[in-house]
Amino acid sequence: MNHYHIAVIVGSLRKESWNRKLANAVALLAPAEFSFKEAEIGDLPLYNQDDDALQAAAAKRLKQEIEAAQGVLFVTPEYNRSIPGLLKNAIDHASRPRGQNSWDGKPAGIIGASVGSLGTALAQEHLRNILAHIGMPTLAQPEVFIQVKEGLFDESGKIGPNSLEFLQNWMNRYAAWVKLNNQG
Repeated sequence: MNHYHIAVIVGSLRKESWNRKLANAVALLAPAEFSFKEAEIGDLPLYNQDDDALQAAAAKRLKQEIEAAQGVLFVTPEYNRSIPGLLKNAIDHASRPRGQNSWDGKPAGIIGASVGSLGTALAQEHLRNILAHIGMPTLAQPEVFIQVKEGLFDESGKIGPNSLEFLQNWMNRYAAWVKLNNQG
């Protein structure tokens, strides 16, 4: 049986991030042959093209983690109707220098949670445009725009019963997407 390692990119630094909690809970819905590990992005310096020839250790580490993964799961909040600067900074670092794009060809999934009624719809739309540009095949459907409400998580931090079927369906589709994009 193949094993699929998924690099998880959480677009929030907040200790009690809803999106980190969502990332951890949805990973529990994956098939047994999948493992998920959050990639650290909070220690990256601001991207500066002048540094391409001598990338920071944190940027090199991120690139290695992405390259070693069979897929990437982006779990992002929405800041000012777009993706957090933290997330864009990580994408820029791992896509550079030109010709050394660590994201290229990695199958991606995008989910996100917010207290707002639109979830993270606009952030995800912007992220999809960026991922298309850097060559990441991204699962299109179903889209996951989670509004954080009472019961989203149970007492143990797992997905609550009201969202379980929907998110299990998404995970099943994402797992199939990763497998499809790792054939050959």
